[in-house]
Amino acid sequence: MATKITVNNNGSLKVEGDFQIVDKDGNAYDLGGREVVSICRCGRSANKPFCDGSHKGHFEHEAVAFALPPKKQ
Repeated sequence: MATKITVNNNGSLKVEGDFQIVDKDGNAYDLGGREVVSICRCGRSANKPFCDGSHKGHFEHEAVAFALPPKKQ
């Protein structure tokens, strides 16, 4: 399955499919066989980069897709 990232309203980024998450040095996180994880967007998680639900009541964003401006040459 291709990787799919869903921007959740008022919360995390849901990542599902065939993916790998690595740190700044290229070391892979051990996802324990998970095929779906949630990435923190609010900065409050004690388990960064993964979501632990700390955003509830503290983070607001209406997730509506839009087109980015053209890429700069």
